[in-house]
Amino acid sequence: MLKPSKKLSLALEAVTDIAFHGGSDPVQSQDIARRLNLPRRYLEQVMQQLVRAGLLKGVRGPRGGYRLARERRRISVGEIVRVVQGETDLNGPMSGSGATAEEQVAGSPLGAQVITPFFERTERELMQRLDGVSIEDLCQEARRAGLVGDQARSADFVI
Repeated sequence: MLKPSKKLSLALEAVTDIAFHGGSDPVQSQDIARRLNLPRRYLEQVMQQLVRAGLLKGVRGPRGGYRLARERRRISVGEIVRVVQGETDLNGPMSGSGATAEEQVAGSPLGAQVITPFFERTERELMQRLDGVSIEDLCQEARRAGLVGDQARSADFVI
């Protein structure tokens, strides 16, 4: 089964958390870490990567934190995947050998002409689907699931 890495899951949860709980004030990393139940130090590494990529804005100071760099309906899950995982395989190296799936199967004609193109096609289709899902879509899904965001801070985007 294809599964996102822990780092990718964290990035998606963190960006969705900011969109869901954020508003005019930045969302502080300790609040995000508490809601996601993980160490703040690990969270900060991922957050900085998202800031460098232009998906989040970091705000310094005592009331600082993170906010979305643009409207949540304009940030796709596919963008976050590309930032965290790069343009390559979503699962990383196959277990055991350290080689990617492509490297493992490309050694044979069957791998090079059938299996590798199959996975490349599948990855393209998956990325197209992920590009069609916005952070706003995930926030709406959270509301349908009964999760409660900070209603007083429900603004979508702040400049």
